[in-house]
Amino acid sequence: MVTRVLLVDDHELIRQGLARAFERHGQMTVIGQAASVAEAKVAWASLKPDVVVTDLQLPDGTGLEMIRAIRAEDADVGIVMLTMHAGDDQIFAAMEAGASAFVGKDSKASEVVQAAAHAAVSPRSFLCSGLTAAMMRRASGPAPTKLTDREQEVLELLADGLGTAAIARQLFMSESTAKTHITRIYEKLGASNRAQALVTAMRSGLLSSVTP
Repeated sequence: MVTRVLLVDDHELIRQGLARAFERHGQMTVIGQAASVAEAKVAWASLKPDVVVTDLQLPDGTGLEMIRAIRAEDADVGIVMLTMHAGDDQIFAAMEAGASAFVGKDSKASEVVQAAAHAAVSPRSFLCSGLTAAMMRRASGPAPTKLTDREQEVLELLADGLGTAAIARQLFMSESTAKTHITRIYEKLGASNRAQALVTAMRSGLLSSVTP
């Protein structure tokens, strides 16, 4: 049985390099490629691959968004998260979204192929070489960032590009209350401005996308 793979990455060189690695494996074949979340969703719906290998950061969203969308439809497809941002937050975000494996982009192509092979046969488990260490750090370190439901709403409006006044109108609150929520969000994310807060929120899985 040949495992059919969909590659999702906005860098063509990375996709082509991985495609060659999969073809060398012999038991895997790349049946489609995509450079964005939108393209990936269309390819997924039409091709129905056995495994999806997706980058974390994509032009119109994140790989986490892809994982959640696929998992909502199919619990048995293998999904490999491939990213240059291989920190603890990214590992846990991928695991919680439903990924089958997590691989850093500094890994060898053969490791990505091995992760895909694992994902094909054990899609509901989670393979990550750094998971044990990340779990130990989480157990001994401070609690992960938690936003209240209202703070999450404010964060998502910040990501949509709204200012304080517009957020206040949207959520039917005073501007001072909106400013207080924004200040608390910055404090929780360790950010000093909107850009830092949004980057941190994306990396930690609190946001799936940000409006340019």
